[in-house]
Amino acid sequence: MKSIFNPTDNHEIIDRINQLSPITLSQWGKMTVSQMLLHCQQIIKVAHGTLELKPNKFLVFFFGKSAKKKLLEPQPFGKGMPTAKELKVTHEPDFETSKAELIRLVETFSKEGHDCIKNMKHPFFGEMTFEEWDILQYKHLDHHLKQFGV
Repeated sequence: MKSIFNPTDNHEIIDRINQLSPITLSQWGKMTVSQMLLHCQQIIKVAHGTLELKPNKFLVFFFGKSAKKKLLEPQPFGKGMPTAKELKVTHEPDFETSKAELIRLVETFSKEGHDCIKNMKHPFFGEMTFEEWDILQYKHLDHHLKQFGV
């Protein structure tokens, strides 16, 4: 499994982000490329502790652990997975700004290593290890980059 903390794998993700343009179309889903870039930032910011989401305790209790187990399996994320309403981007962000910020956030994983993870409790999946955050972040980015053909 590739790692967001590994400099080579991290650089590969950044190279893929750099292949995107403001007119890149999605192969599935409703997001524009700019919305996807901002959405991917939000997931990283949850791990970095700079974006706090309030968990739905009912959903966490009944579905969090089983959903986490499923997402951490080796296969890629499926198309059309649900997204928390707080992570949905409904406006059209500036492409260049969103792209630059996502690259900056992705770089922190290889530059700072585990030190960049400040939040060891995911709002839906509960307690997370560094390895689990690694898998989740890499797979999430990979999923959305594939969504846009890179």
